[in-house]
Amino acid sequence: MQLWLIPVLPLAGFLINGVLGRRLSRAVINIVAIGAVVLSFAWALKVVVALPEAPYSEHYFNWIVAGSFRVGCDFAVDRLTAVMLMVVTGVGSLIHVYSAGYMAHEGGYYRFFAYLNLFMFFMLTLVLAGNYLLLFVGWEGVGLCSYLLIGFWFLKKSATNAGNKAFIVNRIGDYGFSLAMLLIVVTFGSLDFGTVFPAAASKPEGIVTLIALLLLVGACGKSAQFPLSVWLPDAMEGPTPVSALIHAATMVTAGVYVAARSFPLYIHAPAALELAARIGLFTATFAATIALAQNDIKKVFAYSTVSQLGYMFLGVGCGAFSSGIYHLVTHAFFKALLFLGAGSVIHALGGEQDMRNMGGLRKHIPITFWTLMCAAVAISGVPFTSGFFSKDSILLAAHHHQPWMYWVGTITAGLTAFYVFRAMFMTFFGEYRGGDHHPYEAPKAMTIPLMILALLSLGGGYINVPTWLGKFFPTIEHSEDFALVAISVAAGFAGIGIAYVMYVMKPGLSDSAARSLGWIYRLVYNKYYVDQIYEAIIVKPLVNGSRALLWRVVDAGLIDGTVNGIGTRSVGLGGWLKLFQSGNIRSYATWVVFGSVILVIALGLVGAIR
Repeated sequence: MQLWLIPVLPLAGFLINGVLGRRLSRAVINIVAIGAVVLSFAWALKVVVALPEAPYSEHYFNWIVAGSFRVGCDFAVDRLTAVMLMVVTGVGSLIHVYSAGYMAHEGGYYRFFAYLNLFMFFMLTLVLAGNYLLLFVGWEGVGLCSYLLIGFWFLKKSATNAGNKAFIVNRIGDYGFSLAMLLIVVTFGSLDFGTVFPAAASKPEGIVTLIALLLLVGACGKSAQFPLSVWLPDAMEGPTPVSALIHAATMVTAGVYVAARSFPLYIHAPAALELAARIGLFTATFAATIALAQNDIKKVFAYSTVSQLGYMFLGVGCGAFSSGIYHLVTHAFFKALLFLGAGSVIHALGGEQDMRNMGGLRKHIPITFWTLMCAAVAISGVPFTSGFFSKDSILLAAHHHQPWMYWVGTITAGLTAFYVFRAMFMTFFGEYRGGDHHPYEAPKAMTIPLMILALLSLGGGYINVPTWLGKFFPTIEHSEDFALVAISVAAGFAGIGIAYVMYVMKPGLSDSAARSLGWIYRLVYNKYYVDQIYEAIIVKPLVNGSRALLWRVVDAGLIDGTVNGIGTRSVGLGGWLKLFQSGNIRSYATWVVFGSVILVIALGLVGAIR
């Protein structure tokens, strides 16, 4: 099947634009970058159509050989890989097309598309990897590309700070992943999925649980789960297509993918699964409450991403791996659309992101409005949209697992509908509050991807991912309780209705509600002061401790002190020795006589001793 072509095509696009981009026209850059990803999508589609029932793998060369331990450069494809390939290359192609319009007037055009192509290469390597080490190469690579793309506008300090924050927080998760791989090698003697997974049942539950927990640490970092979720909202400093590609549809789902890929480990580590479910549920609710009070349209959708990733972890933690992947797919459709639609709004307003300075835009940018509305109803779980099917699949699994999780998840679904439609009503309804700037609709390069994603947001649920995955994952028995479905749907409609009342029927009601809530509103508006808490208990102690101990004591005191001390003593010794080199001939003669006397005395003493 030549699986290597799928990631190599974007890599070729990266090399061409990265090396020659300065000398290429923007049209050629577009052809190279977009063409590479579209061809990758076409080849992935060919592979998926020809996919056999059994997993298929290709071995290219031995990467590491040490005694009986071997790590190969192996790509493999099965039904889970096929789903991820379609999401990454399909949505990625649409976002590349959109980027051609969105970034048309930006500097560093070739560099931006080179980074996007490089990201696609690493993400596809992650998905196709046949062992944990090759997967980790892709895992680290997408982290690198995230850093480069978040900080794309590197002259903007907030962007570079956000890139640094994403890189550092992800390193914490990656450390857990690295430890997990070391423990897998010690326990199983291999990193190949085909060797590790069949042997999981025969290993002690404690060891398997520890491996699963360490993998969960990595997944929480990459998929922005609490307490490692703080990097993703700040990542909105990057260009909007970056938010759609990396922080909505692909990279942040890598943690969910790894958890699902490692399901043979997790089903023998029930404690790790339970922790994943609880972390996911807490993150979903926690992020949803923060999104209620944000005024930056991209920040609202950023916290929404964190919340929806929490839903995916809830599904995986409840053992409903297919449901978690199902929501991963539908979320890629409607969240990419939300971000790209937000980018169209920002483009129409000349860079404005504060929803308080918007309003009434549905008359000015109708295509953006109607496509965003499709994403809004999908994420709110309106019946028969894509989000309805995947969200309720997770909630029913949660009810089967522990009923209280269903109720918390349903309340969170209501909050989701409220904050998404709050953003819609503040942006598109009421009177225009943007001053003298005249809004305008985006070019076709931006609106056509919006339309395609709108269709997928509405009808993507009929791509029945759980049925496609079939028996790939263990089956979780739970009844289709229509009463539970009706309750979750009602919660979504209630959220939409409350948002309509507060932001359309009685616009002043939201401000009075915020004042009446007092400190509770301020707590939520300030994101529970999580960043400030981390700054106080982690960042400042580390920085100050480094300055006091590592800089003043170790660096300045010990290292510099030793080097400077040697230098000072060398100077002193040189000052004394230079007395022997005065340039005075009489002085030299005196020293020669003195030296001769000393030598004679020394020889006499040696002779006497003998």
